[in-house]
Amino acid sequence: MKKAQIIIYSLLIMSFVGCAKRGSISGGLKDTIPPVLTMSFPKNFSTEFSSKSIKLTFDEFVKLKNVNKQLIISPPLSKTPQILPTTASKSITINFLDSLRTNTTYSLNFGKSIEDNNEGNPYPQFKYVFSTGKYIDSLSIKGTVKDALDKKPSSITTVMLYEMTETRKDSAVYNQNPSYIAFSLEQDASFKIDNIKAGKYFLVAVDDKSSNYRFEPKTEKIGFRKTAITIPNDSLFEIKLFKEVPKLKTFKPSQSSGCSAVIGFEGDAKDAKLTLKRGEEMLSSIITKVPKKDSLQIWFKPFKLEKSAVDSLQLSIVKDSYTKDFTFKIKAQKQDSLTISAISSKILPLNEKFLLRTNLPISRIDESKISLIKKDSTSVPFKVEYDELNLTLKVNFQKDPLEKYSLKFLPESVVDFTGQSTKKLLKFDLETKNISDYGNLRLNLENVKQFPVIIELTDKNGEVKYFDYSESSTQIDFNLIEPALYALRLIYDENKNKIWDSGNYLDKKQPENVIYFPKDIDVRANWDVQQTFILKE
Repeated sequence: MKKAQIIIYSLLIMSFVGCAKRGSISGGLKDTIPPVLTMSFPKNFSTEFSSKSIKLTFDEFVKLKNVNKQLIISPPLSKTPQILPTTASKSITINFLDSLRTNTTYSLNFGKSIEDNNEGNPYPQFKYVFSTGKYIDSLSIKGTVKDALDKKPSSITTVMLYEMTETRKDSAVYNQNPSYIAFSLEQDASFKIDNIKAGKYFLVAVDDKSSNYRFEPKTEKIGFRKTAITIPNDSLFEIKLFKEVPKLKTFKPSQSSGCSAVIGFEGDAKDAKLTLKRGEEMLSSIITKVPKKDSLQIWFKPFKLEKSAVDSLQLSIVKDSYTKDFTFKIKAQKQDSLTISAISSKILPLNEKFLLRTNLPISRIDESKISLIKKDSTSVPFKVEYDELNLTLKVNFQKDPLEKYSLKFLPESVVDFTGQSTKKLLKFDLETKNISDYGNLRLNLENVKQFPVIIELTDKNGEVKYFDYSESSTQIDFNLIEPALYALRLIYDENKNKIWDSGNYLDKKQPENVIYFPKDIDVRANWDVQQTFILKE
């Protein structure tokens, strides 16, 4: 009996333990199922739509996340619809605040803005489509958006179609909503515009920073197809984004020193003619560029002014059809002394010139008062070039590897435009590395469709590190270059000015064509790299 009782008690205890285990709390599996749309009123893909609102009902509580950024309505509406509620709910209501076009198919793509309330699982790319006419337009186009110059894809871009009509003008991109829109995808810059009706359209892309479906040239890039496209169309369209160079515009100048004034500008000031007058007297002037700014500096020889006196100068700017006249006041200021400072670093690459900057324009350089010697005191032949626009001295000489140099400017070796000269000895020490610290790259170009071409090597930030220009040769050598990963690009220089030229929308001018080598080129120290660049465009 005792043994039986012990067995019964043991079984009871085990059953209690088992029950306790089965009743213990655990987290369970995480909910990964997105919400499900159970009803929409009016129904999705309705025709002859006349309602002022849409109601969407889901199988669980949902919330909206970044709906103002995620929701794409095509064609766009003048007034953004009201979307309620702003808190978690099983239904969402979209209230239209302006009238809809007749016989038009609308699509509302919510992206990933609808999520379940508990776990945040999105209802991906939910689209509600309806037509105010008798049928749903079902045509579409596809394509990609790329930057016209940079290798890195552009950020999310607004792609727009404008229906071609008798009254539609090119200026529509500045002041009218498009007929259809879509956004390029961030991962591959592709786009697709759905629910289009048949017809002819202008295709335009804008990096729409202001999110207003307008092109604002001062801050935004644009890309476009030069001719209208006909839909239906199975082509894969490529749009190249570029920043327009604005028309020249200048701003009121101001005195910057005892012998100079600064004038800011927008656009391209190259070849602009500036004249400076004091009353009826024409003043001799020199124009230089302010580093890293869209400003020009106008230098004039100082004239006597009393300390309390104020005088006025007249400045005229002429470029093509642009003319502008300014009058600005000047007063007596202390005149700057001539200074020379190094731009280049102490370690000078074997294939580069040593660069120095002056703070005033230079009128004379006396090379007999400049010396360049090696560490063994041997004199080195050199030549000094002067870039007036950038106030830069360039010392060019044959450099030896693993060598140290001393560059000296004696007093009065450099004279500025006011007659001042250097007052003391200036010394710059520099040195070179070994040839084995650099790499060499030989490019063989194939399928070049026209010359001349610009060939550039850029770093990871897109900055041009090495440049070459070819008018006929298909073999390009970049010797003694710093070891690094480089992006390689070729530019067809159509106007032969040795720089890449952007486009212009109203002029229907596309930017000059840029072709990138598909992979980065790894240039290593003490290596010779040969690379064939087959141009496919």
